[in-house]
Amino acid sequence: MSLALLCLAGLGLPARASAAEPDPDLGSIGIQLLEGPADRREDPRARRYIVDHLPPGTVVKRQMLVANKTDKRQEIELYPAAATVADARFQFGEGRTPNELSSWISLDRKKVELEPGDEARFRATITVPPAAPKGERYAVIWASIASEANPDANVNKIHRVGVRTYLDIGIGGEPPSSFEIGDLVPARDTLGVPSVRIAVKNTGERALDLTGSVTLSDGPAGMQAGPFDVVEGTTLAPGESGTVLATLPAEIPNGPWQIDVNLESGQVKESLSARITFPDPGRVGKPSSPLSRFDSPWVLAAASLVGLILIAVLVLLIRRRSRRHRYDMSA
Repeated sequence: MSLALLCLAGLGLPARASAAEPDPDLGSIGIQLLEGPADRREDPRARRYIVDHLPPGTVVKRQMLVANKTDKRQEIELYPAAATVADARFQFGEGRTPNELSSWISLDRKKVELEPGDEARFRATITVPPAAPKGERYAVIWASIASEANPDANVNKIHRVGVRTYLDIGIGGEPPSSFEIGDLVPARDTLGVPSVRIAVKNTGERALDLTGSVTLSDGPAGMQAGPFDVVEGTTLAPGESGTVLATLPAEIPNGPWQIDVNLESGQVKESLSARITFPDPGRVGKPSSPLSRFDSPWVLAAASLVGLILIAVLVLLIRRRSRRHRYDMSA
């Protein structure tokens, strides 16, 4: 019997129990991280995922919540499994495939039985071995339900939602997180919908989950548009390069525009401004030309004013010297 996995990971916003996209056969379940490190209270990633830096030999516990949002009683299985970061994506291991980090994670409950609308708490314990080598590791803590067996079908559906785990091991302070924004490439699909593909490089030592927005200004007739959220899903390993995509409304004219890009991963933020022109439908435009801090209209106006003042001062000095020279000649 083949196995079709419907996987939605990284869910678990603290404001509510996260629900997977409903499956017509299964309804939905949710999983939520309830606590994180005290020193990461201002980090939105640490409220959604398990993100931490620990020395070897450390033991930490994280309380979590699982919810049954289906219309029937469900037996929900709970387990950790492998994950990797590659090709600009957080990638999940198949089924219950283990890795080093998942082997360090134990759950105080392997399964829960919940009536419709019920919730249950469970605790994850991460035990880092004393001899654990330095480096960042990835895993997922899953909540999973399976569809009822169908004798007429050859596919068994498994519906699961999970909370990602990003755990860095090492002595001393946490490695830095940073990234750079590169070229911006505009395009329009065959239906005329514009988009911007934003090149990003992870220049730090921890994985990044990139979110953010783009805003258009100084367009035709002074038009402005946005902000428009970028498409989530880009995760970069340390040293890895990738792209973030922003899709805009079809009615956006070609331009030219000034585009302001604001990206972030947790508390790490970067911005870039550039000039951009969208192409005709079905085409890819030219990469952007980044604006320096001197390209702002206000900065250019101020620079012009300073230039005029310098010219005026120079003319005044020349006149004074000329007058002195005439005076010396007459003497």
